[in-house]
Amino acid sequence: MMKKLPRGTGLAGALIVLIIAASLISPHFLNPINILNVLRQVALYGILGIGMTFVILTKGIDLSVGSIVALVGVTGAVLMEQGMPVPLMVLICLSIGALVGCVNGFGVSHFRIPAFIMTLGCMVMVRGFALMIADGGTVNPGKLADSFFVLGGGYMLGVPTPIYVFAIVCIIAAVVLSFTPFGRAIYAVGSNEEAARLSGINVPLVIFSVYIICGVLAALSGLIFLSRLSVGDPNSGLGLELEAITIAVIGGTSLFGGEGTVLGTVGGAMVLAIIANILNLAGVSPFSQQVVKGAIIVLAVLLEAGRKPRT
Repeated sequence: MMKKLPRGTGLAGALIVLIIAASLISPHFLNPINILNVLRQVALYGILGIGMTFVILTKGIDLSVGSIVALVGVTGAVLMEQGMPVPLMVLICLSIGALVGCVNGFGVSHFRIPAFIMTLGCMVMVRGFALMIADGGTVNPGKLADSFFVLGGGYMLGVPTPIYVFAIVCIIAAVVLSFTPFGRAIYAVGSNEEAARLSGINVPLVIFSVYIICGVLAALSGLIFLSRLSVGDPNSGLGLELEAITIAVIGGTSLFGGEGTVLGTVGGAMVLAIIANILNLAGVSPFSQQVVKGAIIVLAVLLEAGRKPRT
């Protein structure tokens, strides 16, 4: 039955059911302020989910995104504390994400190190750098410049700025994946790496590139978190890699590679944000919420495996 259902049907149905259930569980769910909070959460974690989608489409995985968020947060805070102009600080932080992506991508694509092992090593190493820079504590740069504060804490026309940033990221990602040769190459590599190589696609370059994209988007998330929290914390971003993977998988991105869309990832981010909001409104403890998120990951993988024909 699952194989006969159009991809995305279950996700759309889940969203409808969750919205109805949330409305019944708490009268505060449909409050405009709460809706904006949900959408802000969708944006904050959805950007990471988009980056993870690029990687998973090639049958990869990136466990270092949470550590990148932490490293970018403390680095950005230190640079602002020293009086560096905001545009230069942002450029340096995005470059840090790209650099970590380069390390991950080079190890996976050229040395053929399994993505899980390669990115796990970078996760630990990058977190260590964050702790070194912050000396184990937090970095408070003081009052943020208005031009930077608006990135994570500002509003435009009554809508939080991160939502606009997320929308721009989604549009660019959708165009790249759907209408460019590079996007078609990503799907080809994930579907059949050897066939992609024989058809003339530079497989190592494609794999190398998706990790850079994931790293840059993780750095962008780190900047948004820094702007919103106004402090650099080397322990921030813990578990965000699981959030990103969950969002992508719930959204229909196949862990077997070659299948997935940006729209699906957006839906996955909405499902996870609504579930988290329901649990918060219901007073469920954060520890119990981790159990629920873990169960969601397992269920999503089982459903994905159920769609695959057995050989």
